[in-house]
Amino acid sequence: MATAQEKATPNNLSNNPTASNSSAVPSSWAHPAADPFRNRPPVSALMSAVDSFPDPPPKTTSTTKGIPVMMRAQTCHPLDPLSAAEISVAVATVRAAGATPEVRDSMRFVEVVLVEPDKQVIALADAYFFPPFQPSLLPRTKGGPVIPSKLPPRKARLVVYNKRSNETSIWIVELREVHAATRGGHHRGKVISSKVIPNVQPPMDAVEYAECEAVVKDFPPFREAMKRRGIDDMDLVMVDAWCVGYHSETDAPSRRLAKPLIFCRTESDCPMENGYARPVEGIYILVDMQNMEILEFEDRKLIPLPPADPLRNYTSGETRGGVDRSDVKPLQIIQPEGPSFRVNGHFIQWQKWNFRIGFTPREGLVIYSVAYIDGSRGRRPVAHRLSFVEMVVPYGDPNDPHYRKNAFDAGEDGLGKNAHSLKKGCDCLGYVKYFDAHFTNFTGGVETIENCVCLHEEDHGILWKHQDWRTGLAEVRRSRRLTVSFICTVANYEYGFFWHFYQDGKIEAEVKLTGILSLGALQPGETRKYGTTIAPGLYAPVHQHFFVARMDMAVDCKPGEAFNQVVEVDVKVEQPGENNVHNNAFYAEEKLLKSELEAMRDCNPLSARHWIVRNTRTVNRTGQLTGYKLVPGSNCLPLAGSEAKFLRRAAFLKHNLWVTPYVPDEMQPGGEFPNQNPRVGEGLATWVQQNRSLEEADIVLWYVFGVTHIPRLEDWPVMPVERIGFLLMPHGFFNCSPAVDVPPSASDLDDKDNGISAKPIQNGVIAKL
Repeated sequence: MATAQEKATPNNLSNNPTASNSSAVPSSWAHPAADPFRNRPPVSALMSAVDSFPDPPPKTTSTTKGIPVMMRAQTCHPLDPLSAAEISVAVATVRAAGATPEVRDSMRFVEVVLVEPDKQVIALADAYFFPPFQPSLLPRTKGGPVIPSKLPPRKARLVVYNKRSNETSIWIVELREVHAATRGGHHRGKVISSKVIPNVQPPMDAVEYAECEAVVKDFPPFREAMKRRGIDDMDLVMVDAWCVGYHSETDAPSRRLAKPLIFCRTESDCPMENGYARPVEGIYILVDMQNMEILEFEDRKLIPLPPADPLRNYTSGETRGGVDRSDVKPLQIIQPEGPSFRVNGHFIQWQKWNFRIGFTPREGLVIYSVAYIDGSRGRRPVAHRLSFVEMVVPYGDPNDPHYRKNAFDAGEDGLGKNAHSLKKGCDCLGYVKYFDAHFTNFTGGVETIENCVCLHEEDHGILWKHQDWRTGLAEVRRSRRLTVSFICTVANYEYGFFWHFYQDGKIEAEVKLTGILSLGALQPGETRKYGTTIAPGLYAPVHQHFFVARMDMAVDCKPGEAFNQVVEVDVKVEQPGENNVHNNAFYAEEKLLKSELEAMRDCNPLSARHWIVRNTRTVNRTGQLTGYKLVPGSNCLPLAGSEAKFLRRAAFLKHNLWVTPYVPDEMQPGGEFPNQNPRVGEGLATWVQQNRSLEEADIVLWYVFGVTHIPRLEDWPVMPVERIGFLLMPHGFFNCSPAVDVPPSASDLDDKDNGISAKPIQNGVIAKL
C-alpha cells in the first residue's frame, strides 16, 4: 500500500506538507541538541535481533561541521506495506528460482505480503530511525553495544500455486536492491526458504473466476440447459465460481474445485442491471479449476427463471420506472482550516492518538502500534496490531445449492484483494487522505487499487454535557472521531470495515454490511420455510455473517514486555438477606481467565458481560491496575447443528471470545488455508488445546461477532447498511476522563438557528424569522 498521488481536490491531503514521507536526515540534526542519537540509551535487550542483521553497520558516517550524522539506508518503515517495486522483486526472485522453464511458467502468485519483523525491530525503528523518534520505547540498560546504522532488510512472503503440479508452496524472500526494479534493471532478492505445503488449496483468484465463467458458458450441455430456460445470449449469463468448501472426501484438496452459482440478467445493454435478481437453479456443475475443465454437469430440475422484476435494479430511480427523491437539500462537510490529523508516510497522528496503517491482501486494513500520548506519562501503548482476520457466511437453507453456501471471504478469497477504489464525495466526506494498495495478480504482475483506504474526521454528536440547574449555565462538547476504513466486494455483498478513534480514549471496530442478497428461485406458487419471498418466483434464504477481529494487545507494555492479563466481568444480583434487605443490590464480579481453555467465553447481555485487558505492573492513582475493556455489541452464535460441515473448518465460531499468548505464526483462526480444508478444528481450536498460561502474558484477543440476517422486503433490491461491531474502552487507564480538556467548538457556542424558526410549522412550511 502506498499513499495516493496528488489530487487537486479538498478531499485529498496529498498537498498537505505534513503528508510527505520524509526519511532523509534533517539538516537540523547537525546540532548536537537536535541529534536523536545523542545520548541514546543502549539496547542490549535487543541485540539478539540486531546481531543477526546481515549487513554490518558502515564504518564511516557523514559529518556536518565536524559533528557525525548517522546515515539511513532504509526509506521504508519495517511495517510499511510492500511497494509495487518490492512485489516485483519478490516475484522475479521466486520465478528465477524455479528449477525448470516448465515450473517457472506454471507458477501462479496467490499472495505476496510483508514479513512483519519482530516487535523489538519495530521498536528500534520507531525509537531511532523514523520520526517522531521515541527512544522511550526501548528499555534503559547499563552498557551494551551501539545502535546499528541500518535496519535488517525487509522480507516478503509469497504463496505460490503451481498450476501444472497442483502444489502450493510458501517462499520467503529477502529484499535487497529493490530500487533496481524501478529503473527496469535486474532484480536483487534472495530466497531465504521455500517449502511445499501438502494437502491444501490456496485462495481463489479473480483470474480463475473469469476463466471459470468462460469455460462454463462455452460448455455445450450448459448452453442447452440455458436454452431450455429461454436464454440463448450467453452475455446475459453470470457465473460466480464459489469454492466447494468441504462436505466429504470428494471435496478433498487433491483437486482444485469450484461449484459455480448461475445468474442471468435480462438486458444485454444495461451493464448496471442487477443480475442477482434472477438466479438459475436446478443446474449442478463441478469445475476443475486447475485444468479449467467441467468434471460433472447435470440439469437436475427445470425451475423457471424468475420474471423480470421492475424493482430489481439499484441504480437511479428512472431506470426502474420511478423517480429519485427531490426533497433532499445539500449537506456539506466543511473544514475551513483543514483537518486535525497529520500524516507522515503511513504514520498517523490525531489528537493524542498515533498509529500506523498497513494493508494485506487477506485482511485488508491493518492498524499497528496504537498508542495514546498522556501528558507527563508520555506515550502509552494500547495495542500492537488490530485487524479483521476472517469472516464466514453460513446459510440456513438445507436445499441445494444453498446448503453449501458457507463462504470464508478472507481465507478463500481475500478481503484486501477484493477492496475497491473509494470515490470522493460519497464513500468519505470532508478532507480525506487516501492510501493506495498494491497486490500481485495471479500471473505475478503488480496491480494497484487507488484510493483503497480512507482516513478522515467525522462529527459524532455530543461528547459530553452538563447543565447546572441552579445557575442555568451549561457546558457541552462536540465529539469528533478519526475514521480509517476500506470497503470490499465479494460477489454480491459489500463489507465496509472501520476503525474509529475517539477523543475520550475509546476505539470502535465497526463492520457495515450492504450490497445485494444471494437469492434462490421458486416454482410458481412455492414458498420456502428457510427464507423470505421478496418478489414473484424469488426468495432470500436466511443466513448469518461472522467476523473475527484479532487484537494483539499491549496495554501499557513496551515491546518485549508481557505484562497483560484478561479478566471477565459479570454483574451479579446480591442474594436476599443481610447484605440486601431491600432486594435492590447488584455488583460487578471479576474473574481472572488463567488459561486458554478457561478463556473460551461467550457474550451474556443479561449480566452485562465484558472483558478487561489489564497491565499487571502499572496502576492508576487509586492503586488499581490500568486496563482496556472489550465491550460487545449485538452478537450471536452459529444456529447450525453441532455436526454442520462448515463447523469442521470454522470451529472458532463456537465461542465469542478466545484468548491466546502471542505467537507470530498464529494469525488465521481457521488455519491459513481453509479452502477445501479436511482438517477438523485447525487454527484456534487446536492452538488453545495447549492450555497455555494467560496470568501474565503478551495477550492476543480473538473476538468473534456476527449477525443473523432474516431478509425483509425492504432489503431488496439493495440492502441498506447494517452495522455491527464492538468497543475497546479505557478502564482505569486514565486518572480522569481525557475528554475533559476538549475545547468547545464553534458550534457549541453558536445557538443561532440560521434564520429558520423552531416554531410550529404552519401550512406545511417552516416559517422564517
